[in-house]
Amino acid sequence: MPFFSVVIPLYNKEEFIESTLRSVLNQTFNDFEIIIVNDGSTDKSEAKVLSFKDSRIKYFYKTNGGVSSARNFGIEKASSNYICFLDADDYWYPEFLTQFHNTIQYHSEQKVFSCAIEIQTSKIISPAVYAINQERNTQLFNYFEASLKQSILFTSAVAIHKTVFEKVGHFDEKMKTGEDTDLWIRIGLHYSILFINSILVRYNYDEKGLSRQIKDFGKSLNYSAFKDLEQKNLSLKTFLDYNRFSDAIKAKIYGNKEHFNLMYSQINHEQLPIKKKVLLNLPTFILKALIINQNKLGKKSFFK
Repeated sequence: MPFFSVVIPLYNKEEFIESTLRSVLNQTFNDFEIIIVNDGSTDKSEAKVLSFKDSRIKYFYKTNGGVSSARNFGIEKASSNYICFLDADDYWYPEFLTQFHNTIQYHSEQKVFSCAIEIQTSKIISPAVYAINQERNTQLFNYFEASLKQSILFTSAVAIHKTVFEKVGHFDEKMKTGEDTDLWIRIGLHYSILFINSILVRYNYDEKGLSRQIKDFGKSLNYSAFKDLEQKNLSLKTFLDYNRFSDAIKAKIYGNKEHFNLMYSQINHEQLPIKKKVLLNLPTFILKALIINQNKLGKKSFFK
């Protein structure tokens, strides 16, 4: 049995999948299997994958069901205890699996591991900014307290023991956006996160993704499932309000008043930082101007 199962959901990423797959095959730790789940691609993604000849690659094709469906399919096919995910347009540095393996060996009692990432836009490559005191190379964190800026759990930057999914469930296939955040919340309610303070992943930020998400707000995470829990858990409440803030800003920019009002009404505004209060109440045209300026500077997380 390999030590890691690497699940790669694939949908129309012919221009990226070769580089992504090569980044796994070039790992300095090589006791792994790769489970590629082609989620109904209509481009040349399949041909790109099949050009690789490596016994560690397991290729599956299924009709399109969305990224959550593909990831869940991969989890079920995984034979390893530790599951990693890698989106088909992201990239692992060669020491990714080595550092995760070493950390797991030293902290085998932990179940959820993650690492720092860098973000590539069309303008620049910059490290993610986290709301944590990064004193040591590996630290144990409460997920909600540590994720008020960039989430310390990112899909292409985790190793999760298979038993975690048995306890908290899988990715919610009904959601079109926010499905990863939904899973991280459920994980954060039960597990601490062992964070590796090294950049081992390059995330390819799709600048067109926000506009595509707007049509799926109705099938996105609205946090109502955690209504009772957040009343008893202040760190969860703060985390959810910061995410509601981000969703409200997106909804306002794209003219979805219904979703904006829903998010706005659920926020505890007394606990919200002044900057976020101001942004929530700015006219839409000013918010759009700020977004344009943000993109020119190559920044991603202005509204975090």
